[in-house]
Amino acid sequence: MDSLLNKNRPPVFCPGCAHDRVTQALDKGFHLLDMAGNQIAIVSDIGCSGLFDTFFNTHALHGLHGRALTYAAGIKLAKPELNVVVTMGDGGQGIGGAHLLAACRRNLNMTLLVLNNFNFGMTGGQFSATTPADAQVGSGFLNRLERPLDICGVARSAGAVYVRRCSSYQKDLAEEIAKAVAFEGFAVLDIWGICPGRYTRANKLSPKDIAAALKQLPPETGEVPENRRQEYGVHYRKTAKNLKPVAPPATIEKQFEPPQPGRHEVLLLGNAGQRIITAGEILCLAGMTAGLYATQKNEYNITVLRGPSISEMLLSEERIDYTGIGIPDVVIALSQEGVERRTSLLARLDKKTLVLKAPGVNLPPSAAEEFYLDFKSRGIKPQDWALSALATLAKQNRIISNGMLRGALTTRFRGDILTAVLRLLNQITAQ
Repeated sequence: MDSLLNKNRPPVFCPGCAHDRVTQALDKGFHLLDMAGNQIAIVSDIGCSGLFDTFFNTHALHGLHGRALTYAAGIKLAKPELNVVVTMGDGGQGIGGAHLLAACRRNLNMTLLVLNNFNFGMTGGQFSATTPADAQVGSGFLNRLERPLDICGVARSAGAVYVRRCSSYQKDLAEEIAKAVAFEGFAVLDIWGICPGRYTRANKLSPKDIAAALKQLPPETGEVPENRRQEYGVHYRKTAKNLKPVAPPATIEKQFEPPQPGRHEVLLLGNAGQRIITAGEILCLAGMTAGLYATQKNEYNITVLRGPSISEMLLSEERIDYTGIGIPDVVIALSQEGVERRTSLLARLDKKTLVLKAPGVNLPPSAAEEFYLDFKSRGIKPQDWALSALATLAKQNRIISNGMLRGALTTRFRGDILTAVLRLLNQITAQ
């Protein structure tokens, strides 16, 4: 089988760079496995190791620093027949450490080659997650303050099924890479090498030094028996196969004509507990029953049981490209907290805007038409005010009709809840 190296973009590294040896070994490993380029996807990120995807005639994806494993996982799940190989430096591994942990836990059938040369070689020789504490690097004394990361130790403890620590200079590197690629599960190779462009200018490190250092460490020679388990993709497809098929998205047929043509903007201002977001959804569904396009944008606190709750809705006969609100046609103001989040917008309202306002809510002066909602005297609870405001809007045949709102409620609710909301609708429209 011919080499998979790209003759139009041959590998070019600094003289003496260990990455060149890994490139040649990876190519030989593919040859040992009798793999063609269309059977392989090489995924890389930033740094000198990020050049690998251009050096091979294979499928390839080049991504952001530290994120290569995330793209690789997506490729492997979408195309399980591909042999996915990730190349990443110790810099990228440190930046994307959480992705390494996730890959180890998941055990998706991929191979990670960490080209570990103990520094950020491309950006100036700064310290990385694996830089020894006594090394002289381009980021001053900072590496003395941190303990170097043991990539293999982390991978093993996180659940990786295949972990191997090796040197870029060992004679059987191609065979070690081939074993990792052929392994059914997530395989991690921590490949130590030399960065002559940055690291060894200030630090003594040779292939013999690397070999001696590896001998001092606990051996990481491949499969981790205590982590052995089913490969993620196989397990996923087997489990998913036994699930019931996902129902197709619900469709809403046009049943009504909208009261007014064109595009309409509605702003719903309330607070937590008033079911603002649900009311916004119902308004959109009501628009759909008249064949309108609808969008909804929501704003609420992280503390979802307290604070303002706001929903912005658009209904339009034409497709909606821009979902922002300018001067809304209708503002439903049910709490001061919500109003205070949109004070500047409310001050710009003109006479074309209808404001439905609950008692106790103070609005900035504007030219808008105001309509007071006296729900308290009718015994309507605050959590029902938003829906009651929509019922008031429908009663006035403004933007939505009573039939549209009723159609939305029967689409959204079932059983006792539907009975209760229809009773509330009848209560508002009958008065």
